[in-house]
Amino acid sequence: MDIPLQPIKAGNKTILKNIFFETNSYELKPESAIELNKLAYFIVNNPTLKIEISGHTDNIGTENFNRKLSENRAKTVVGYLISKGIPTDRLLSKGYGKTQPISDNNTEEGRAQNRRTEFKIIGN
Repeated sequence: MDIPLQPIKAGNKTILKNIFFETNSYELKPESAIELNKLAYFIVNNPTLKIEISGHTDNIGTENFNRKLSENRAKTVVGYLISKGIPTDRLLSKGYGKTQPISDNNTEEGRAQNRRTEFKIIGN
């Protein structure tokens, strides 16, 4: 089977599909560990990469609440990666709140897609 691979380069973004938080909280659910361990492995095996972890929300709630929630969720993921031995100078966290939707916020499915955690390569 041919699997197309993308080169690792600055600016590439990837949505982390299996990162779960408690509702209106930045407490990671235990089932997030599998995806985060894969990300940690990727970072360790690419020792020159610098990564931005970004948190995103849907449009439910106030702008201030969503921004803080997304910031805290990104910080929580960075904290997890640090606990796995990733140096802090290779990680950046950023919360975008509801400012970068990837889907329509008028449906539950769209809002679910907008509630996400991404990583972006910011240096290599």
